[in-house]
Amino acid sequence: MSDLVFYTNPMSRGRIIRWMLEEIGQPYDTRVLRWETGETKSADYLAINPMGKVPTIVHKGVVVTECAAICAYLADAFPQAGLAPPADSPLRGPYYRWLFFGAGPIEQAVGAKAMNFEPTPEQGSSLGFGSMADVLSTIEQGVKDRAYLVGDSFTAADLYLASHLSWGMNFGTIEKRAAFEAYAERHLQRPAAKRADEIDDALIAEAQPAG
Repeated sequence: MSDLVFYTNPMSRGRIIRWMLEEIGQPYDTRVLRWETGETKSADYLAINPMGKVPTIVHKGVVVTECAAICAYLADAFPQAGLAPPADSPLRGPYYRWLFFGAGPIEQAVGAKAMNFEPTPEQGSSLGFGSMADVLSTIEQGVKDRAYLVGDSFTAADLYLASHLSWGMNFGTIEKRAAFEAYAERHLQRPAAKRADEIDDALIAEAQPAG
């Protein structure tokens, strides 16, 4: 039994963390929680994550929720994977910036669009994400003609942003742009990303009713 436990559902943001776990290359145990049977709202799971959402990890008794936080935690807990700049590096600032841009403005803008909410300019001045146009323009400036968000190597920030872009473009919540497609596709070709997809796709197939 591993000291790293991953709570997820293969049709959730847990796919981001599956990719992260495959990147760090350390043993982990998976607990798949089914929405249809109420497992995310069970007393046992709510004691771990009171939001009743996935993903969650528990590492040596430490509970971490929220995708960006999990990515940051795992990158630091397993530095040998090289998924974060050193703590004393000047690249640490932009690395954090992009991780939390994903957790903040991107998540907010995508959620607003999914709810068919288009803020007026006046409303946008009071919202953290401003507008979808602001968010998309900022992302495009960050990824256009660049292999990586930070420095010259892949980090957890790339993993998180590529996941957002891929998911959003697939489901129509993020506009397809050439810069987004090139950036996301480059990182989705990583062996760990492919392994993660294979694992989660197999779990989805197993859950389908026979016949």
